[in-house]
This record gives sequence, C-alpha cells and structure tokens, in this order.
Amino acid sequence: MLKPMPAAVVDEAARAVRRRLVPFLFLLYIFAYLDRINIGFAALQMNAALGLSSAVYGLGAGIFFLSYTAFEIPSNLILARVGARRWIARIMVTWGLVSAATMLVTGPVSFYALRFLLGAAEAGFFPGIIYYLTRWVPARERARTIATFMTATVTAGIVGGPISGALLGLDGAGGLAGWQWMFVLEGVPAALLGLVVWRWLPDTPADATWLSPTQQQALLDAVADEQRQHPSETHGLRGVFTHRWLWVLACVYFVVPVALYAFGFFLPQILQAQFPGTPFQIGLLSAVPYVAGAIGMVAAARHSDATGERRRHIAAAALVSALGFAATAWVQGVWLSLFFLSVAMLGLASMFGPFWTLATSFVSGAGAAAGIALINSVGNIGGFVGPSLVGALRASSEGFTSALLAVGATVLLGGLLVLAVPDPQATPADRHR
Repeated sequence: MLKPMPAAVVDEAARAVRRRLVPFLFLLYIFAYLDRINIGFAALQMNAALGLSSAVYGLGAGIFFLSYTAFEIPSNLILARVGARRWIARIMVTWGLVSAATMLVTGPVSFYALRFLLGAAEAGFFPGIIYYLTRWVPARERARTIATFMTATVTAGIVGGPISGALLGLDGAGGLAGWQWMFVLEGVPAALLGLVVWRWLPDTPADATWLSPTQQQALLDAVADEQRQHPSETHGLRGVFTHRWLWVLACVYFVVPVALYAFGFFLPQILQAQFPGTPFQIGLLSAVPYVAGAIGMVAAARHSDATGERRRHIAAAALVSALGFAATAWVQGVWLSLFFLSVAMLGLASMFGPFWTLATSFVSGAGAAAGIALINSVGNIGGFVGPSLVGALRASSEGFTSALLAVGATVLLGGLLVLAVPDPQATPADRHR
C-alpha cells in the first residue's frame, strides 16, 4: 500500500487548482449566467416592442428550466463518459449560438421556443463543473473552491448589469434594437470560449501541465482515498433515484433557483418601478446586490470550511435571505429597496458553497455525476417556478409585494428543511435512519 501524500502537498496542489483552473471555469460560468438572465434587461425594451405581458415574459423566462431539467442527467452522464473538455466545449458553443439567436424573437411563440432550446443547449454545464471539481479537489477544500467558482453568478450580476444596460443604448444602430444587440454581443463570446475549452481544459489532474507530478499524484490519491473511506451510497441510476437524502437535498436546492431567477429576471423591473432612470443607470444599481452576494458567498464558504459545518450555515443564510425579501416587499424608495435586496442576495449567495459541499458528500465515484445532476435538475425546476410565480403575481396585483413575500417564504422553508439532512460525517447506516 502506497504511503499517503503529506497534507501540505495536497493543500499546495489544491491552491494551484484555485489559481489556475478555477478562474477559467469562473469566466465560463459568468457567460452561462449572463446568457440566462440577460432577458431581465432585454425586457426593459423587448416586452413593449413585442407586446409581451408580464405573465408571458415570466413564463418564457422560466421555460428555460423545463428543457434544462429534462436533459440535465443525460448530459452529465455523457460528460462523465467522454470527459469535461469535449462536453463542456459542446455545451458552450451551442448555448452561445442559441442565446445570440434570441435576437430573432418576434412574439410569444418564438420567445418560448428559443428559451426552451437555450435550456436544452446549456443542460449539464453547472452540475458538470461541480462533478468535475470533485475529481480535482478533496472535500476539506471544496466549499471555498466551489464558492470561488460560483462567485461568477454574482460577478455576472455586477458586470452584466452595466454592460447590458450599455448595450441597450445601441438601440437603432445598424437597424437593430438595443435588446437585439445585447443578445448577439453576449452570446457570441460564449460560443468562442467553447473553442478555447476544447483546446485548453484538462480532464484530470494528470493532464494538467501546470501541476508538478507530485501535485498531480497528491490530488489523485486524496480524491481516491476519500472514495475508499466514504464509498458511494448510489450505484447506477436506480440507486440515485431511490436515495432519499438526494431527494431531500433536491427539494432544499429547489428554493435557491426560485429566488435566484425571480431576483435576476425581475430585478431591473423592481428597480425601475422605484427609480425611472436610463437602462445604464438601472444596470449600475442592479450591480449593488450582487456585490453583497459575492462578499457573503466567499465569507460563508471560508467559515464553513474552517468549522467543517454545513447545515446550519445553509439554514442561517436562508433566514437572512428570507428577511431581505420580506423587507423589500414593504419598504418604499430606491435606496431602502436596494439595501434589502442586497441583504436578500447576500443570504442567498451564502448558501451555495456549504450546500454543494454537503450535497457532494452523499455521492462519490460512479454515482456522483448522476447524483449531482439529479439535485441540480430537480432543484432547477425552481427556476421555472420562480419567474412564472412572480410574473403571475405581479400581473394580478400590479406590484411586487406579494411576489417578494412568496419568494422569501419559499427560501425560509428550504432553510428549515436542510436541518433534517443528516450530518455528512455520519456513517451510511446513520444517514438511512
């Protein structure tokens, strides 16, 4: 039996991954998230231009997640078989082209169709990256690594707001509307990045030329040792679909996309209702909550890794987010609204690192790709529910108060539910009690 690598070597290798690999994945996810939520800014012009009601817009925004959910597990299983480099490259090229093609929308039917195609094209990207990182980073380093990668979500909100607002200012240039320019100029770079993935992304630590042979072996041994000590509780698709804690975790995760995409797709309109400024000014204001989210995400992940505790971190973050949404529903004025929206996003973003570290502790080996995809795909049904719910409630009440309260209550329920999940350090027998 080989002598285990010293912990210092493993830690050094993990830091190298965070320096060299995670920033690139971070960039990819910025474009993924931006191409999901940029319709929130397009709506400032597109809805009136095409005659789309709030209900139609909310349904179209959410339809993305129906196809995304349907193709999620098959996509992640293909990634596990053919490797991340090939499959992530394919995902990025197709979603970039479909996102750019959204400039061709002419009414509700074409809007629904292209949103559905975008979800199918992108299916498997996020859970694929999470699975990919479990092959590189041991569990004790995973929350901060995942959180660093996922700060792309909030970074896309920080930079995407001003950029999208500025692109809307191209309205009329070249005979195209501003929202059409926005889809093209934010979609094409994603497709080009897919070609970079094909040439550059290493599939395993053994393929990473920027790691020394000792570091490569240290990561491979650390991950393999974890799998020996905590063997997968799932074996094949049947094991995944019958594992009760994966379903509970999927229900917990459901609340995150409900809030995240209700927030992302309607934030510009919420702010515009309080502050009738230019699209660029709305874009600048919309960046503020995402800054708060980035701070919370990193701080919560570091504290979670330092203490080794996950569940209470998730529950506390959910409570903070729920309070932020509830307060936003009742306050008046753009600055108070912006403050409490920032509190809501800070809490919501703080759930990510601890949650995915908790979730990946229940799967390993062959079951990991399908298990992660199950949690993400079922959870992302919330991405359909959230925008559709907000659109319907806004249409019926002519405001966002009831919608924000509903979103806050949903997040709080998720925070309470996660406390029922067993401790990840418990034995497999304890987990099934």
